[in-house]
Amino acid sequence: MVAKRLALLRELVPTATRVAVLVNPANAVITETTTRDVEAAAPTMGLQVKFFSASTNREIDTSFATFAKERPDALFVAGDPYFAARRVQLANLASHHSILAVYGVRDIVEVGGLMSYGTSLRDAYREIGVLAGRILKGAKPADMPVLQSSKFELVINAQTARMLHLNLPSSLLARADEVIE
Repeated sequence: MVAKRLALLRELVPTATRVAVLVNPANAVITETTTRDVEAAAPTMGLQVKFFSASTNREIDTSFATFAKERPDALFVAGDPYFAARRVQLANLASHHSILAVYGVRDIVEVGGLMSYGTSLRDAYREIGVLAGRILKGAKPADMPVLQSSKFELVINAQTARMLHLNLPSSLLARADEVIE
């Protein structure tokens, strides 16, 4: 999924060569996975990446101040629950500094972020409800299959794109599951 999100970022900003990647070191599993996957995919797309760590509000602010100085072509934010909880801060800072950013969860795009590609949480919640219903009807949790997400969604905030003076490729808009106006 990381490689797909990088590819969508590349399609959104075809001239991008330098991409900042924001990870949360407090979540070692997601950070290690994101780092490994980005380092594997980026060179094949002609992207140079630089990693930034943030696990507090202050560190997020500091990272964005650095982005504003270094001016990467785009920002890739790891799909981390902490970043989803800090969605307003991330969207506001990206907009304030005119940084093109792609996220792993739609919640950030709903509050003003530019674009996300990730697991459909609505679909995941529906699956959880189905499993809970089966348990309430007597099914044993140990006998239930472990399900992996199979529905992913691309969400684009067209209003944010206009604010950033970004022309959205029609091919990307056509594939979007939702375009927020």
